[in-house]
Amino acid sequence: MTSPLTGVVPVVPTIFHEDGALDLPGLRRVVDYLVDAEVDGMCALANYSEQFSLTDAERDEVAATVLEQVAGRVPVILTTSHFSTRIAVQRSRDAQRMGAAVVMLMPPFFGATLSVSGPDVVGFFAVVADAIDIPIMVQDAPMSTTPLPAALLVDLVTKVSSVRYAKIEVPFAADKLAALVGALGDRLPGPFDGEESVTLIPDLDAGAVGTMCSSMVPGELGRIVRGYLAGNRDAAVAGWETLLPLIHFENRQCGLRAQKILLAEGGIIASEATRAPLAPVSPRTRAGLLELARRHDPLVLRWAH
Repeated sequence: MTSPLTGVVPVVPTIFHEDGALDLPGLRRVVDYLVDAEVDGMCALANYSEQFSLTDAERDEVAATVLEQVAGRVPVILTTSHFSTRIAVQRSRDAQRMGAAVVMLMPPFFGATLSVSGPDVVGFFAVVADAIDIPIMVQDAPMSTTPLPAALLVDLVTKVSSVRYAKIEVPFAADKLAALVGALGDRLPGPFDGEESVTLIPDLDAGAVGTMCSSMVPGELGRIVRGYLAGNRDAAVAGWETLLPLIHFENRQCGLRAQKILLAEGGIIASEATRAPLAPVSPRTRAGLLELARRHDPLVLRWAH
């Protein structure tokens, strides 16, 4: 990349057949849909990609398929998180070799009780940074039991210059983003939010330059973010408030399954399957999602027709 990544960078879902096998042609269609939605980049192997359900070999297949299908049309972030520094380094080296523009990592943690100290977080990212030449995004996600207070993130970015991006998707994200932007300025050119863009406008007001949403309505959210960054806040607020009931339904009722439901309903993929033990949403929840989505006529329901 010749300039820092901004705008909308959706997570690419991993597509499965009904029997749970990888559907790589379906994944390619999702990539093409996202490019046509005019996203500014995309992120594979994230939590919303069900990275926790994939073998190491499948991770490689997914990454290679996404990067090959993107073919340089937009930058690709690959998630390389792992508790082990050694494995995180290897995954990050592999991501760079395959053509990723950025790697994204959560701090090391495992389960509900195994977390690491602030100095060890900085050391972990420093070792990964020394092993690669591409930028790093630190992911501050609710599932991590290793805390990332703003002061630690400021210390991390200050000491590890390759950490150029931060995805902040925890409660009170706007205050944390404002603290980071205020303390770091140009040293952190890529503050992003996440969590399906459910707090998008407060986060942009706090200094975020982009959002990492799902693949449900990225084109619509991209226009909102780019309009905001161009100075048209009123229109951005109106656009976000129009989409918010749908995004909130995704965030609170469906989780990662919402994007797959709409991708399947729109004919982009053949199956909305997730891997067990992650079960489908209930029929009533699915119907509620579709009712909300159809009111907005999003690209995801039109692209394949």
